[in-house]
Amino acid sequence: MSSQHSSYYTRTAQFLHWIMALIFIVAWLIGFYSGNFLSYDVDGHFKGDVITLHKNIATMIMFLLVIRLFWRYTHPAPKLPATMSPTMKLFAHLGHLGLYFMLIAIPVTGCLFSWSVGKPVPVLYLFELPRLVEKNPELLAIIKPLHIYLSWFAAVIIVGHVLAALKHHFIDKDNVLRSMTHQAK
Repeated sequence: MSSQHSSYYTRTAQFLHWIMALIFIVAWLIGFYSGNFLSYDVDGHFKGDVITLHKNIATMIMFLLVIRLFWRYTHPAPKLPATMSPTMKLFAHLGHLGLYFMLIAIPVTGCLFSWSVGKPVPVLYLFELPRLVEKNPELLAIIKPLHIYLSWFAAVIIVGHVLAALKHHFIDKDNVLRSMTHQAK
């Protein structure tokens, strides 16, 4: 484990953060679009193609998360500014834990959702994850709304995360946002 504690994230941590953010947002938007604006009755195969795209993109999060957690364990995050109150530091840590939980829970529930309707879980159109459950309407009745609610809760956490970063940059004028966009000199 690295003993140095920079005021900036490493380039690898920055890359993982931004690529995962982009993948999550794109997958979220595609999932939202297919779930709210498309119907199998009207849109037929197009809806299936859009959902397949959603799954192919979203499954990458699971693989990147493993790398990110290992990287985070071996390369500690920069310390929060000394000017932050203990309460705000607690909220920052809880927010990050919530984001990591969502990065685990949403893909897992998405896989269970797909398998419970008897569909595969593809990864970048290259291969499929092995099925861990068979078609199961009882599981679907639980997992589908759970996946949707977790997705909405994640959206709220992400909006809060972005607003906090902007507050740090424009109001507090500290190094929090720059630590994820710049490199130490």
